[in-house]
Amino acid sequence: MKKIALALVAGSLFAGVAAPAFAEAGDVLVRLRAISINPEESRTATINALGVNVSNQVVPELDLTYFVTKNLAAELILGTARHELKSGGTSLGKISHLPPTVTLQWHFNPEGQIRPYVGAGLNYTFFYDNDLKFAGKKLDVESGSFGGALQAGVDIGVTKDVFVNVDVKKIWIDTDVKLDGAKIGNLGINPWVFGVGVGMKF
Repeated sequence: MKKIALALVAGSLFAGVAAPAFAEAGDVLVRLRAISINPEESRTATINALGVNVSNQVVPELDLTYFVTKNLAAELILGTARHELKSGGTSLGKISHLPPTVTLQWHFNPEGQIRPYVGAGLNYTFFYDNDLKFAGKKLDVESGSFGGALQAGVDIGVTKDVFVNVDVKKIWIDTDVKLDGAKIGNLGINPWVFGVGVGMKF
C-alpha cells in the first residue's frame, strides 16, 4: 500500500513539472518557407480610374526570430517578388518589390510539440526594376512605402531543434503611381501571404 501511495505521489509531482520550453530568451530560430503571395486583386489599385490586377507569385522566404522571453519574440521576414500588372487583360508591365517586415510575436504553448503564435508589426517596401507603362509612357512609382503587417502561424516540432512551420500573413503595401510627374493613381498590392517550410533553433 505504501508503495502504491509513493508511486501516486511521485506521479503527481512528475505531472506537475512543466517540460522545458522549446526556446528561451536569447535563442534564435531560422525558417525557410515557400510562400504564395496573393494580392487582393488590387481592388484598391487604380491607375487613371482603371482597375488593375496584380499577379500571384510563389517565392522563397527567409525569416529570423529572436526570443526576448520564452513567449515573446521579434521576427524579421525577408523575401522579394516580381508581379505583372494587367488592366482589362492588357499587360502594363512588371515591377519587383522587397518588403522587409518586422513583427512582434507571442508564442503559445512553448513547452509543447505544437506551438502556435500570433504577431503584428510593420513593413517598409522597396520597389525596383520597374518597367510599367501606360499609354506608351513609363509609369513611375514611389521608391518605398510603409505599411502594417499581421501574422499567425504554428511550429510543429520534429526533433529537439528542428520543426515544420505553417504561416499566414496580411501585409499592407501601397504606393503612389505617377505619369509625367503627376499622380494618376494608387497601387495597393496588400497581399495575403501563405507559407509552409522548415526551421531550426540555434
